[in-house]
Amino acid sequence: MDPVMSIRPLLAVAVAGLAAFAVLLLNNREKLRDIVSTVAALAMFAIVASMAPTVLAGGTVDLRLFEILPGIDFAFRVDALGMVFATVSSLLWIVAAIYSIGYMRHLNEHAQTRFFACFATSLAAAVGGAFAANLFTLVIFYEVLSLVTYPLVYHHEDEEGWAGSRKYLVYLMGASKSVLLAALALTYHIAGSLDFVAGGVLAASDASASLLVAVYFCYLFGFAKAAVMPMHAWLPAAMVAPTPVSALLHAVAVVKMGVFCVLRVVFHVFGTGLVDGLGLGIATAYLASFTILMASIYALTRDDLKARLAYSTVSQLSYIVLGVVLASPVAMVGGIIHIAAHGFSKITLFFCAGSILCASGKRNISDMAGIGRRLPWTMGAFFVASLSMIGTPPTAGFVSKWYLALGSVEAGEIAFLIVLLLSSVLNAAYFLPVSYAAFFGAEAPGSPATVREIPMVTIPLVATAILSVLMGVFPDYFLALAERVIR
Repeated sequence: MDPVMSIRPLLAVAVAGLAAFAVLLLNNREKLRDIVSTVAALAMFAIVASMAPTVLAGGTVDLRLFEILPGIDFAFRVDALGMVFATVSSLLWIVAAIYSIGYMRHLNEHAQTRFFACFATSLAAAVGGAFAANLFTLVIFYEVLSLVTYPLVYHHEDEEGWAGSRKYLVYLMGASKSVLLAALALTYHIAGSLDFVAGGVLAASDASASLLVAVYFCYLFGFAKAAVMPMHAWLPAAMVAPTPVSALLHAVAVVKMGVFCVLRVVFHVFGTGLVDGLGLGIATAYLASFTILMASIYALTRDDLKARLAYSTVSQLSYIVLGVVLASPVAMVGGIIHIAAHGFSKITLFFCAGSILCASGKRNISDMAGIGRRLPWTMGAFFVASLSMIGTPPTAGFVSKWYLALGSVEAGEIAFLIVLLLSSVLNAAYFLPVSYAAFFGAEAPGSPATVREIPMVTIPLVATAILSVLMGVFPDYFLALAERVIR
């Protein structure tokens, strides 16, 4: 099928960018500012969804803007892998925009205009990266995302905020300005192009195996947003940000951009055949498995709810990497659709953490006994999203983990099947006690009687919990896109 030439990829990015500009102009008009954010989110999702039929039919939507150097263009190409990321990001921006309005107003947060402008720009960068046609365009949007989320991380402007944001920027920018830049230069030197090519732009190169291995690991660690250990410490540190930002970091844009970039490298820079032939797949699988288990163990030890969720994210991201590098078609499908499964479920969990904070001021799990009787919708949604993280039917997490498990068997790698099963047990160990204590624990004496749910905060988290179930029951859209990727 011939590519469809269209301006729509640029429009999807421009909608969010223009929204950020409009938010700045509407600094003193809160209601209009909030309306702009919500309408822009709806418009972006509509534009993204309009390209889905073409991609599902096996086509692409292309737009070349200008040439930088021979073989390096600033260009967009909407394909199946990009549609997975863009669909999740644009859809979740709608609920995140509504949630953020309720959260920021209820806590009377300062610098709300800056917050919403940076939030919108972050989504522009995420969707721009999803639709990038080559490594150059992808890395431009990757860097923009790092820079524009920095003010969101230091939003509170206190000592803790500055420390967390410094670590955030040092890890992400340090990795991209060193090993990632080296990987780009070497790729261009070897292939003469940075374009994404089915089967890999480096697959036909005559470069030495040692050079290709070095380039691969420069990409793996250079894209530090993927949080593969040891490039993970920025993620828990970024929990100093407001909860809507944590949801953005962990479910919608930032970490998903990281694993998306790794998937681009595996599928369209190296190609799964070259990754497997160099033995990189099995090496990465062991590294991902270590990250999955160690991060889960860290999560078990954290009493702060957002910190526990942060380490859970580190673990869950490596499911995506593990599935793709196993080189089994079924496992690759599982890894790709886990982008969506994790997004719907993890944003729900962070929304719930924010709802608890808004309603009661509580952050630590040890202080949340009995809170489920005061916040039944919030803790009910938390329980549903927890089941998805564990991999319990009929949730989205069950579908992706089922494919990952089958793929491990198909690849003949039973060790990784054991990792998946053990990690699910660990997920249950650090999620289920939260729900149990919330609903069945004895409430602390003297707890305020005014704790109640806030509609503009609660409705979005219920909506995302429902999404995590709907994807588990009707996974066809994401499965179809994933199958298109691996063909």
